[in-house]
Amino acid sequence: MGFREVTMLEVKEVLRLWLRGIPKKRIAAERGLDVKTVRRYVKVAVRCGLAQGEGEAALDEPRVLAVMERLQPAAERPRGDGWARCLEQRAFIKGHLDHGVRLSKIRKLLRRKGVLVSDATLRRFAAAELGVSRHAPTIPVADCGPAEEVQVDTGWMTLLEPDLLGRRRRFRAWIFTPVLSRFRFVYPVFTETTQSAIEACEAAWAFYRGVFKVLIVDNTKVIVQEPDALAPKLNLGFLEYSQARGFVIDTARVRSPRDKARVENAVRTVRDDCFAGERLLNLEHAREHARRWCLEEYGLKRHSSTQRLPREHFETEERPALLPAPQQAYDVPLWSEPKVHRDQHAQVAKALYSLPTCFVGKTLKARADRTTVRLYAAGKVVKVHPRVAPGKRSTDPNDFPQHKTAYAMRDVDFLARKAAEHGPAVGRFASALLLGPLPWTRMRQVYALLRLAKRYGDQRTDEACATALAVDMLDVHRLKRLLELARPAAATTVSGKVVPLARYLRPPKQYALPLAARELSKKGDENA
Repeated sequence: MGFREVTMLEVKEVLRLWLRGIPKKRIAAERGLDVKTVRRYVKVAVRCGLAQGEGEAALDEPRVLAVMERLQPAAERPRGDGWARCLEQRAFIKGHLDHGVRLSKIRKLLRRKGVLVSDATLRRFAAAELGVSRHAPTIPVADCGPAEEVQVDTGWMTLLEPDLLGRRRRFRAWIFTPVLSRFRFVYPVFTETTQSAIEACEAAWAFYRGVFKVLIVDNTKVIVQEPDALAPKLNLGFLEYSQARGFVIDTARVRSPRDKARVENAVRTVRDDCFAGERLLNLEHAREHARRWCLEEYGLKRHSSTQRLPREHFETEERPALLPAPQQAYDVPLWSEPKVHRDQHAQVAKALYSLPTCFVGKTLKARADRTTVRLYAAGKVVKVHPRVAPGKRSTDPNDFPQHKTAYAMRDVDFLARKAAEHGPAVGRFASALLLGPLPWTRMRQVYALLRLAKRYGDQRTDEACATALAVDMLDVHRLKRLLELARPAAATTVSGKVVPLARYLRPPKQYALPLAARELSKKGDENA
């Protein structure tokens, strides 16, 4: 038999009619109650001191409460045998919970000990006796002022219609929700990157016709590099963008959805209500559909918390308080950390940029925008290059050592001037070598000519070059032989005949024994 809860108004009405003198059967018929129920109410009221002759004035609040207390059944049903077994194993269960063991595993361990407890009983016991799964009461945070905060979240949506090859592509969406008005904006993208985040923000500011003062984001890697509750490390590209647009970034704590509760459940709502069941041809079609949904459907539907239309709420209170909307498109910078290789070039956006020799082997920070590339070391700008297309290179000749600059830059005029410093004929010989449609292919010959001048001297090399030019001989190898044959003979000097000492000649005393020692040795032999 089911139990029907007795309300205070029902009991009070029965007692009020009884005090007027109306019979119990008539009260039961008028109120749709069983006559036994009416008799039970009256019997309890008499025990609490009520009498039918006292009138309705005697039915005050304390007496009604006293009757209700006696009519209420027991608050809790009696515990079963499973609860008793849990009480016996309380220390065992608590010890494993303190070490992070799950309740499902604890139940298996209890079963191995021969203690059989149902899963529901074990969970009720853990919640009632050990405080497991008891959450602290949630205190709602007061809404901010107009145009102060907008919360952002991302999530996967649905699939686009098949393309020409029959493939369907899935897309994501950036979802913006102002804290005060809840006037939502949705911007679909294919990938979650810093560039797509900036693109979504630019679209949001155009949609709202202004910029919010604070942007509350989760810990996505494209915005927050290193999450921290007190001092998170933000992505440099997005931080620079926030400074350009004048808003502040406030990050939520890790695994703390209540820090951005206004947008936390929006991903499922947008996926099911905005995109589910729709035929979306491409990304632009999805963006147009999302904009229309925000303006005409979600924006004109009364919000359950604010009890106002989000679009009307935003236009009335938040729109006038927004920061000015940007007038020019933002040039999205590309931040990277390239390494300077042995060729003194660092790769940024698939292009090469030169740096001085002192940075070889070091990792720098690079910022590339539409026109320039800046390279930083220890927070300071060390090089600025004009940006070139991928696959190209931007080289500053001053970055190379002076003795390597001409070769690296194929500067044939520099080599001609360098050769002229060793003599006019050497300069003419070098210029003659470099004549032709591809002068840089003969730079090695000029380097060999400069080495000959360094080896044999400027005067002899200049004379040899003048001789070679007189007969139109432009061969560095033959010039080298000419210099070797023209070497002056070494001066000879006459000296007396010197008889060399013997190689192992030593003083006689090291070989001849003293006479006395020799005679003593002879006498000893004779006596023997």
